[in-house]
Amino acid sequence: MDSKGTLVDSNVLLDIILEDVRWCSWSQEMLRNAADEGPLLINPVIYAEVSASYKTIEEIENRLPADDFLRSQIPWEAAFLAGKCFIRYRRAGGTRRSPLPDFFIGAHAAVEGLQLLTRDAARYRTYFPGIRIIAPS
Repeated sequence: MDSKGTLVDSNVLLDIILEDVRWCSWSQEMLRNAADEGPLLINPVIYAEVSASYKTIEEIENRLPADDFLRSQIPWEAAFLAGKCFIRYRRAGGTRRSPLPDFFIGAHAAVEGLQLLTRDAARYRTYFPGIRIIAPS
């Protein structure tokens, strides 16, 4: 099945980069499968989360080459949706004072019709039930 692409969550990338004992193999396999279906994408939020593991931008650019991980800007419509999800979160008792990164990532996938590869699907399933999520069962 060809897809518009797969937005790759930072937890999957960090599993591979940090060679997580429990999740590295799963994340590598799912990343390969997603690449077979279509392009792999990251956005500025994902890039920022992963960049914390690096001292220089050159290091992260070498680890996440643009030829392998297409850079995709978060659409304004997705930012709006992230804000609406944040309001739902706060009304449900959420304590954070500003929208969570997951809201921007999930809204980006929803607005652009991308599937999402993540290891932490609960919040995405709650706030973005229409997106296809690739996650551990």
